[in-house]
Amino acid sequence: QVQVVESGGGLVQAGGSLRLSCAASGSILSINAMGWYRQAPGKQRELVARIISGGSTNYADAVKGRFTIAGDNAKKTLYLQMNSLKPEDTAVYYCNVEGATPWRAFNSWGQGTQVTVSS
Repeated sequence: QVQVVESGGGLVQAGGSLRLSCAASGSILSINAMGWYRQAPGKQRELVARIISGGSTNYADAVKGRFTIAGDNAKKTLYLQMNSLKPEDTAVYYCNVEGATPWRAFNSWGQGTQVTVSS
């Protein structure tokens, strides 16, 4: 089993910053990719940023230049630095981890962390 736990969400004013963290634990043999997704009320879950094992990153157009994704493979931890936050960034942010245990592939999600940006 693989567990994924997000932290770092909160309430911030427009223009402010937050740093989200995602910790993966369990019987993890390897991690192929980790990503941040978000879901606002009435909207479907969407990709925010993703990083693969080789270090390549992918960002949603809405967050390019403002958000930065980074991973610490040794700690099995993913970070999302969010700067210049806008009210439109308000959502529950979820961490996704893809990889393998010694016995099977996995694709696990955390419970999410709330980010609220006020104007």
